[in-house]
Amino acid sequence: MKRKDFIKNSSGIFFSSMIAPHLLANTNLSNVINLGVIGTGDRGKGIIKLLNKLDGFNVIAVCDILSFRLNEAYGLIETNKNAKAFKDYRKLLDDKNIDAVVISTPLNSHDQISVDALDADKHVYCEKTLAKGVEATARIVKKSKTSKKIFQTGHQYHSSRMYTKLVEMIEGGKVGKISSIEAQWNRNGNWRRPIPDPSFERQINWRMYREYSYGLLAELSSHQIDFSNWILKATPEKAMGMGGINYWKDGRETYDNTKVIYKYPEGVKATYTCLTSNAKDDYKIMVMGDKGTLTIFYDKAWFYPEGSYNPNYGEVDGVSGATTNWTQGKGTSLDIQHIDPTKQALMDFKDAILNNIEPLSNVITGAKAAYAVDMGIKAMDTEKTIYWDNTNFLL
Repeated sequence: MKRKDFIKNSSGIFFSSMIAPHLLANTNLSNVINLGVIGTGDRGKGIIKLLNKLDGFNVIAVCDILSFRLNEAYGLIETNKNAKAFKDYRKLLDDKNIDAVVISTPLNSHDQISVDALDADKHVYCEKTLAKGVEATARIVKKSKTSKKIFQTGHQYHSSRMYTKLVEMIEGGKVGKISSIEAQWNRNGNWRRPIPDPSFERQINWRMYREYSYGLLAELSSHQIDFSNWILKATPEKAMGMGGINYWKDGRETYDNTKVIYKYPEGVKATYTCLTSNAKDDYKIMVMGDKGTLTIFYDKAWFYPEGSYNPNYGEVDGVSGATTNWTQGKGTSLDIQHIDPTKQALMDFKDAILNNIEPLSNVITGAKAAYAVDMGIKAMDTEKTIYWDNTNFLL
């Protein structure tokens, strides 16, 4: 089979958040969804392994432009008598037996593959970030409006039942009036994937190169940006930030450290930090309000009430008038049951298809996060304030 490169994104400058009433159409599926997985790197193969364990999914096709990756992925499904392997994703989309696709390719290819998949009458699960840049994001939104198919963005924490419960708690007033969101996703390592041959460097380590990727902000912080949009029911008004290639001097083009601040309505500030040279606390989100703080980790969360500030004047170390009654900082672990977020997201994708309902992490939530990521990249690149532009995203 002739090798084809994935098609790069192209034009499309109109951005609309209105979803067409396409979900009224009925699906003619049985309770088993035949899937094709496009892009079989570490993430793609990990998704295949999960799908193989989930009821209601039948992975019958895989696609990758790298032969060794394609062979590895095919080995995960070859016991299926209908299993097929493709180097050209368009050949996979031509297969009428495939109901839906998972897109786990480099970021710059998401828009073209997503549009082609919807044109081929496939349901789509597209890994985060939705697309690279405003125009690419707009193409997906515009096509989805005219499609009768389910489109889910792979912000898996949006499907996590723990996160859903935390959102309900926030909406119920648990933290009070939110003033700040502090998020980080720190690692201590070069973030590179091993390569079997130097000629595969850019294809395997695409996250390091601007042609393919926006780096840390898109690959990691986008999940946390999506969460902020979710709990605030808003999008950022402006962004400021700085990034650099200050530690790993290895030819990479995307930043090895990032810090971006977004301003939301009512003055809420949300800060996102990514490091590759210090892993203290790894992944963490703090939602800070006047009643308390939710601190969220991968699989657990804590609540720290603000406590009561009751002046009780006495003597402390001989200093008259010192306050001796302050109970802030006594945190409580929150016992919230949940399963692996990616597994839950895939289960939600199946339910959305079979029941013909809009996914919680849909094309619009994905587009809003993608546009915010683009703002953050521009803010870091220019070291200027970048404003949300409603001419690109009509609400």
